[in-house]
Amino acid sequence: MNTIEVRLQELGITLPPPPPLGGVYKPVMVVDKMLYVSGQGPLRNDGTLITGKVGADLNTEEGYEAAKQVGLTMLATIKNELGSLEPLKQLVKTLGMVNCTLDFGQQPQVINGFSELMVSLMGEGKGKGARSAVGMILPGQIAVEIEAIFQLQ
Repeated sequence: MNTIEVRLQELGITLPPPPPLGGVYKPVMVVDKMLYVSGQGPLRNDGTLITGKVGADLNTEEGYEAAKQVGLTMLATIKNELGSLEPLKQLVKTLGMVNCTLDFGQQPQVINGFSELMVSLMGEGKGKGARSAVGMILPGQIAVEIEAIFQLQ
């Protein structure tokens, strides 16, 4: 078992099921030693999604928890596609999208839920990458969507 899976176990965290495809795309694409993960939503362990607009239906803390759940969903997708989380070397880039009201300006604080999860699982040096956090309308009214790029071993 690799470090990420050991850390998940130590923290008592269970990955949700990998989500079904929502269109015509690959959930994970490997090019050379780079792993590109398509946008992931906040899928709970029971298969339901966290929905709503941050700034109206959800507060910043609830958005943070949704972003953290996206991180777990993403790891489930990667594990499903690669068979293990062992190949992950480091997080390179994150694009965090928050379904929020027009006057909401705390998108970075919401996406910290994802970023802090990655740091806690991979360590400061490997779990913190470049990042963008923006507000937009998301499909199915999901609260957060995140795509990421990882370097592989």
